[in-house]
Amino acid sequence: MASHIVGYPRMGPKRELKFALESFWDGKSSAEDLEKVATDLRASIWKQMAGAGIKYIPSNTFAYYDQVLDTTAMLGAVPDRYSWTGGEINLSTYFSMARGNATVPAMEMTKWFDTNYHFIVPELGPDTKFSYSSHKAINEYKEAKALGVDTVPVLVGPVSYLLLSKAAKGVEKSFSPLSLLSSILPVYKEVIAELKAAGASWIQFDEPTLVKDLESHQLAAFSAAYTELESTLSGLNVLVETYFADVPAESYKTLTSLSSVTAYGFDLERGTKTLELVKSGFPAGKYLFAGVVDGRNIWADDLAASLATLQSLEAIVGKDKLVVSTSCSLMHTAVDLVNETKLDDEIKSWLAFAAQKVVEVNALAKALAGQKDEAYFAANAAALASRRSSPRVTNEEVQKAATALKGSDHPRATTVSARLDAQQKKLNLPVLPTTTIGSFPQTVELRRVRREYKAKKISEEEYTNAIKEEISKVVKIQEELDIDVLVHGEPERNDMVEYFGEQLSGFTFTANGWVQSYGSRCVKPPIIYGDVSRPNPMTVFWSKMAQSMTARPMKGMLTGPVTILNWSFVRNDQPRFETCYQIALAIKKEVEDLEAGGIQVIQIDEAALREGLPLRKSEHAFYLDWAVHSFRITNCGVQDTTQIHTHMCYSNFNDIIQSIINMDADVITIENSRSDEKLLSVFREGVVYGAGIGPGVYDIHSPRIPSKEEIADRVNKMLAVLDTNILWVNPDCGLKTRKYAEVKPALTNMVEAAKQIRAELAKAQ
Repeated sequence: MASHIVGYPRMGPKRELKFALESFWDGKSSAEDLEKVATDLRASIWKQMAGAGIKYIPSNTFAYYDQVLDTTAMLGAVPDRYSWTGGEINLSTYFSMARGNATVPAMEMTKWFDTNYHFIVPELGPDTKFSYSSHKAINEYKEAKALGVDTVPVLVGPVSYLLLSKAAKGVEKSFSPLSLLSSILPVYKEVIAELKAAGASWIQFDEPTLVKDLESHQLAAFSAAYTELESTLSGLNVLVETYFADVPAESYKTLTSLSSVTAYGFDLERGTKTLELVKSGFPAGKYLFAGVVDGRNIWADDLAASLATLQSLEAIVGKDKLVVSTSCSLMHTAVDLVNETKLDDEIKSWLAFAAQKVVEVNALAKALAGQKDEAYFAANAAALASRRSSPRVTNEEVQKAATALKGSDHPRATTVSARLDAQQKKLNLPVLPTTTIGSFPQTVELRRVRREYKAKKISEEEYTNAIKEEISKVVKIQEELDIDVLVHGEPERNDMVEYFGEQLSGFTFTANGWVQSYGSRCVKPPIIYGDVSRPNPMTVFWSKMAQSMTARPMKGMLTGPVTILNWSFVRNDQPRFETCYQIALAIKKEVEDLEAGGIQVIQIDEAALREGLPLRKSEHAFYLDWAVHSFRITNCGVQDTTQIHTHMCYSNFNDIIQSIINMDADVITIENSRSDEKLLSVFREGVVYGAGIGPGVYDIHSPRIPSKEEIADRVNKMLAVLDTNILWVNPDCGLKTRKYAEVKPALTNMVEAAKQIRAELAKAQ
């Protein structure tokens, strides 16, 4: 009766770790206080799994910031700028790498595969020296053992670690971190030997890069690494864990022929083709850790279907060699349904958070061993049946409208150049028009007003007046700064997805469904459980009010369908694109109501369009096709004179530039200031882009105030590759997290820089 959990959320059921970290960073508590919170959290997680009957319980999946950064610390791969002098890495060095400090910047952060979690990217070069510098894995193993729990220590595998690294600044671009394999393996050997000496009988290496499209030399590195580690690993059971997608046939072959490995973990939720590979051949005498319970969503498992899958696998690998597992670490889902007191009982019966998934895994393992809990399985079947037949899930009108979309690709009536001409006649903007992305600083006072209104402590009238006053203030500031296209500042919004989800049908919200995004930052994704529609206008009231306060164009601000989808827990009973089309139709109604209300510029943000890109190249085209189509649906019905903007957070645009052109927005603003060169190189390489474009001229993620000269220099660099008549000047993201003391001088310098270059251009003509 064998069960296994790949990993578990670290933040705690009520975000205990978040608050402990932030208190420590603010100097309000000591390292001992932080360590006590961490120790208590780890102990409760291990005891919970042991109590639920889990056999293979992971350790070392806890992290103060990130598991890849933990590996960097273990290897002593600290970049020189942190002036680390050797020895055991302390919290001060660790957090400097994660967050920067007063004198040096942080290491780069990027998305962990296609999840909404972010990891700290190792910076390596040919001269990087490695030494065993963090004993966290062994310390946690011993800590659990002292509590009477024998765990499986988890390490980020050596090959994935290097494939996820980047060449440090100043290192030749051609340098491949993979060339350091023989330099990091001695440290891995020391760690393994220590774990073995402490009594570990199993060890888990996470090698998720095996699900990506790998080249033959990258695959060869897996064979080389695990052959080199073979003698050190002897006497241990070794699990290599993969997740998030199918393992390609070639990689499956490489992986299953590693003689030092005892067990293979596969994601059978997102990896249905892997199931076929296992059925067509699995090495005799090896263990299969079958990831049947979804670690990336909040839906209760279909236990009967999972059991059938497991029984078919049992026939292939043997009864004693099959282990029931999660599809990936449970850190990508919410922590515990017990803390949801506000969700209604029907929807609650359809859900399972991390704590409930642990119970599901164990129930499946018991059922396989002939000890099926009939009552538990029956309750699960009843909940699934209620979800299938619930009238709250299905809205026939929405289904019909979404089906009707399939016949067209929803183009705008005319070309972008014709539209820009029509818009310019109406808007009469100067060359290099200035704007901002949407939000203005959210003050403590503003958050208090929203909180009190939600708690019914102030009346609707008091709330409306407070928000109106704030909008009026934001409009006045922009007029004084002489910005060309204004925004209302979004004072009424808590979050760019939640605000819309709360007003759309088919969505529900949790009180404590927090998921770690990076470090101490957590997000609370909405849950899309049913067909999506828009019962009433969502933003029209505020946008019309803001437009009435100024003669300048006021942007309507919406979040696009793909971003709402990618930042939510999405229903799993229909394809994702079906849900996306439904959201697109809801946003389309809002766009048309804004236009009818006299709003001439409407921005539809698609911050997360690229985030949803599948891990395998063969699946890119299909995703981009429906994602771009969803965006076009939202604005295909507007007049030529209505200007449609979109905003995107920068993330390797180069590979999807064609799709961005196909979105056919009139103006696109891009978060770009951290990677100027990368973005501009696309246009240097001859991509023809005819729509308006505003690459961010300064980084709003930093409190630094850029000078007028610096911004002018950036704009001139852009003018070297982009036409004068299509370039916009704007910050790279919303200003919500900044203070007015930073925002005002930065925007002043931005407007001054634009005016200076306009004057120079006029003179040159």
